[in-house]
Amino acid sequence: MKIITSYNVRLKTEHISALKQTVMIYTDTIRYFIDVILQEWDNVKDLSSMLLVNYIESLTHYTEKNINPKYPDFDIKFPKLPCYLRRSAISSAFGKCKSYKSSLANWEKADMNTRGKATSMPYITYEMPAFYKGNMFERINDYDAKLKLFINNDWQYITVGLRKSDVDYIKHHCSFRTEMSPVLRHNHKVWELCFSFKEKRDLNDANIYNQRILAVDIGINNPCTCSIMTSDGTVLSRHFYKAPVEEDSLNHKLNKLKKSQQHGSRQTPKKWASVNGMNTMLSRKTAGFIINMAVLYNVDVIVMENLNITGKIHGSKKQRLSLWRKRAVQKQVTLQAHRLGIRIRRVCAKNTSKLAYDGSGEVLRGHDADLNTYSLCKFKTGKIYNCDLSASYNIGARYYIREILKSFSETERLSILAKVPECDKRSTCTLASLIRLNAVLAS
Repeated sequence: MKIITSYNVRLKTEHISALKQTVMIYTDTIRYFIDVILQEWDNVKDLSSMLLVNYIESLTHYTEKNINPKYPDFDIKFPKLPCYLRRSAISSAFGKCKSYKSSLANWEKADMNTRGKATSMPYITYEMPAFYKGNMFERINDYDAKLKLFINNDWQYITVGLRKSDVDYIKHHCSFRTEMSPVLRHNHKVWELCFSFKEKRDLNDANIYNQRILAVDIGINNPCTCSIMTSDGTVLSRHFYKAPVEEDSLNHKLNKLKKSQQHGSRQTPKKWASVNGMNTMLSRKTAGFIINMAVLYNVDVIVMENLNITGKIHGSKKQRLSLWRKRAVQKQVTLQAHRLGIRIRRVCAKNTSKLAYDGSGEVLRGHDADLNTYSLCKFKTGKIYNCDLSASYNIGARYYIREILKSFSETERLSILAKVPECDKRSTCTLASLIRLNAVLAS
């Protein structure tokens, strides 16, 4: 599979006005092409990207072979515009027009009583250009480059410096990747070049019976709980990631925020920035721990829950739930795992913590089980166990059950499910279900 990552490099230059002019000219060019494409929509809507660019150029750009373009004012408004910038603007404008036409068609099909206002025409405030190599961008050395900018009423190459720390970071981490054309960025009064890097990775293709997986339960009490499992239900190892320092710091910051809100302070940007920063750091450390466990035990697949929480959150921990960066953790784990050749799989999250891994049924937690903590649970057999650890067993078992049953024909699968009926519904599968399934297959 192909993996594309990007890193921003801060520019060191005195020609800020030239950068601003270049961005405005590129934005105006896109606006011009939007008007042209909308007028010629019936002729261009079915064209491929290459044919589209050639057709729009023939309508707007003057050449020796095209002396009478249909829209002759383009070269007057944008003289000497670089060809790569012009073609990029055409592609960008066509994408915006296509999105507008699609939204408009959906609006026209909707019920007149409920569809609301019509989709507005495409409009952009500003668009950042890409500096294509050989036409807009040239490397001088590791820390200097040339950009073609609009300055002194002409397009000229301007030398800009690249911040050393950013370049050294890219050289250290991206030396084996393919560098693509950079894109200009403007963040918080700072001008940057966003370099994209492409790499190809082959994901492992081990048979389901030979796979070793890392089952991960991402939680709130513990950032994550990991179990290394095999297809026969054997749990090779268990690991908890606890971040007491980060958790205490986050709780302290949240309590300070609550007190400020109780005293009437509604706008607390500094306190919120501190909370979000600590939350981000906690998610990064959690993702790093999961990847380290996957590398340590040489797993083939990392299995996580499909966490799609929707609707209004209630309860005493509703603020922590709303701040829970579960998707950020999964996204970081996915990117790093694919780079290492490890596959990512997700399973149904329903009842993973509610059902005991030994198949005894629903568990009791907290005050219902006469326990002082919500991290522990009581099985119907009277056994006290860690709830997150039991959930991680069930997560791994659900993955194996799904993949094993997929390898059989429909007739064989129905015959197996008649003997292990709990495997038919994924939300009721536990580790005991996987063990019983393996027993049936062995017999």
